[in-house]
Amino acid sequence: MAMGAGVLLPRWFDDARFGRYQVHVVLLCFIVTLFDGFDTQAIAFAGPALAQALGVGPRGLAPIVTAGVAGMALGAVVFGPIGDRYGRRVAVLLATAMFGLFSLLTALADSVGQLVVLRFLTGIGMGGAAPNVYTLASEFSPTRHRGVVMLLAGLGLPVGAILGGLIAGQVIPAWGWQGVFVIGGVAPLLALPVLMRVFPESPYFLARTGQQSRLRQLLARVAPEATSWRDVVFTLPEPPARVGAMALLAPDLRHNTLAIWATYFFNWVAWFGLVLWVPSVLSAAGLPEDRAGLATVTLNGAALVFMLPLAWWLPSLPVRRVILWLLVGAVGVSAILAVATGAGSVNWALVFAAVGLSGLLVGGPQIALNYLAVSIYPTAVRASGVGWAIGLGRVGTVLGGAAGGFVLADFGPQGFFWALMVPLALAGIAAVSVRDKRPVQAVGQ
Repeated sequence: MAMGAGVLLPRWFDDARFGRYQVHVVLLCFIVTLFDGFDTQAIAFAGPALAQALGVGPRGLAPIVTAGVAGMALGAVVFGPIGDRYGRRVAVLLATAMFGLFSLLTALADSVGQLVVLRFLTGIGMGGAAPNVYTLASEFSPTRHRGVVMLLAGLGLPVGAILGGLIAGQVIPAWGWQGVFVIGGVAPLLALPVLMRVFPESPYFLARTGQQSRLRQLLARVAPEATSWRDVVFTLPEPPARVGAMALLAPDLRHNTLAIWATYFFNWVAWFGLVLWVPSVLSAAGLPEDRAGLATVTLNGAALVFMLPLAWWLPSLPVRRVILWLLVGAVGVSAILAVATGAGSVNWALVFAAVGLSGLLVGGPQIALNYLAVSIYPTAVRASGVGWAIGLGRVGTVLGGAAGGFVLADFGPQGFFWALMVPLALAGIAAVSVRDKRPVQAVGQ
């Protein structure tokens, strides 16, 4: 390695044209998150029919919902370090195989206990895929496009939720709630052999682990028009760093790590409390059950539309302030929903408009947080950093998923939306404490 001329890998990507192979990588990441998004929200689609089949209410459904998000929390913190130690590709493929297999097995469950176990195991795979997909997509991107690339890679999450909501309305009447989990399992398992052939390894991981020959072959696919790099050694501008969760709490990273963890945690309490329970909440407010799935479609569809321009401008915006103002708006919209669902005659047009706006204001901070987390951490701990941040967020989803059912049962739809304001406000306070200093310069951004 010492014999060749050194080229900084982040600078090479910044100077290169964003080409066909990078589009191919983003598409593969999108496919993985599409499956992930469908399986993540499968319990929301099937929830009302599942509760009816098992003879349970929101309280009885809560352990099943909670088990899934608990698995996601564990998966994020386990698979992040796997991606840093063994490669993003290995982690993504293993996570996809896991959530596909256990989603399929969920269709065979016939008791609450079995569903709790299988949703927990499915959740481990679902939680493990996301941090490595975001990390890998960002490491194929120049700085100027990183916000959009990360959004497009993760866009499968809301798209999968939208497709799931539409498909569930057709599948459940014909096949029962089991049909949702059959589709959620078969689709990723059928795609897995193809993904194993074409899914790439991260160029940053190859550079960090000294795999220069593989890295040059990969970069030749990214920029086939470039000259040969036989004698070039691609390097990273950051000093070698140890791998592991404790590195995230090193003095130069500790403050922002803790602040980002808190922001993720409280934001995801609110977001997953909303996405997992909004069909049941609106049904309790008087919306016909066959229309309840449209709430999930509205929430995720609006998030999809709003987040595209947000991601485009994100690299040029003060990310911390963006997160803060989105959360302030989310508190206001939650108040509107609380008042609207508590009215004697519910204005469903207003409710659905506010639900759609929540897609941006409650879900939007996640896009900005993912971008911020990738920016802060050096290559050696980047997937771990994103994984632990998402993992702490998933711990929040456990609370949001569990509390949503109890709050709905005890306080009704209006109380649900008043309660939603609390974690949103706490997430805003945590976002304020994130320092403006961005160690992004240390990773070539």
